[in-house]
Amino acid sequence: MTRNETSVVSRRDVLRAAAASAGLIAARQIGDKVLAEDSPQNRYIDAHSHIWTRDVTNYPLKQGTTLADLAPPSFTTEELLATAHKENVGRVVLIAHHTYYGFDNKYMTDAAEQHPGVFRVVGMIDDSKPHPDVEMKQLLKQHVTGFRITPWVREDAHWLNNAGMKLMWKTAAATGQAMCCLINPDNLPEVDKMCEQFPDTKVVIDHFARIGVDGETRDSDLKNLCSLARHKHTFVKISAYYALGKKHAPYDDLRPMIRRLYDAFGPQRLMWASDSPYQLVGEGNTYKASIALIRDRLDFSDEDREWLLRKTAESVYFFG
Repeated sequence: MTRNETSVVSRRDVLRAAAASAGLIAARQIGDKVLAEDSPQNRYIDAHSHIWTRDVTNYPLKQGTTLADLAPPSFTTEELLATAHKENVGRVVLIAHHTYYGFDNKYMTDAAEQHPGVFRVVGMIDDSKPHPDVEMKQLLKQHVTGFRITPWVREDAHWLNNAGMKLMWKTAAATGQAMCCLINPDNLPEVDKMCEQFPDTKVVIDHFARIGVDGETRDSDLKNLCSLARHKHTFVKISAYYALGKKHAPYDDLRPMIRRLYDAFGPQRLMWASDSPYQLVGEGNTYKASIALIRDRLDFSDEDREWLLRKTAESVYFFG
């Protein structure tokens, strides 16, 4: 999600994150899961965060976008790690931000290369161009294990019903990459049809399909979202609390929706995510408040919390 906001991460936090990340890299050279599973300070996975930088020389913004458009003005790899490590989050799924970078995934793939084992990437490619399947396979080598798709890039009512998109879904079934849908509730029926057509493709619904973004949680929308549970490779991110329902911590008004999804999908197909940096501003909207809803405020077993806060995201994204 996007919103004009500001975020402050101290230099001390950034330095601490760099040191912690160096330790994480060293541990992963011994064994890819050693630190994440055995060290409490890095046990969790944030399944959804954006990053961007003011270094437009190496990472140019898309045409028509300037530094003045960045809100917050900066949320770099280091700033993200500094924020996440405070809450024992050691790995993050980085999500393409078309608003700033278009179809350029380089800042994220460079971060994944520079921090082995720490990041996986949900990138974006232009399905209207020839051979999106070839690009998907090339990006898999750069730790891109999912692709963000949304009707809002070209505002096309037939965004899923075209040859390029269908080739992406077919290819994803073979590569294991996930099709990650940033959608509104009205788009759920068309995603359902694609799940039926491509039953072996992993599909992730971002941010509860934005149910509650207007402040109202409609039962009909929840029924449509829960109906996707019959497709065994479909997952949901329980995320972006700052933008849904009452839109402020401690987000207890979202607990019934989370429980409804838990009953439909089970913990193995739900994953917590922050949607940083947007989660970090506004009254009470902190990273800690986001993870605390799942970690501390809901009556889940320890095993369920492990799935929600780590194991589901790990199973979907951390391969390749």
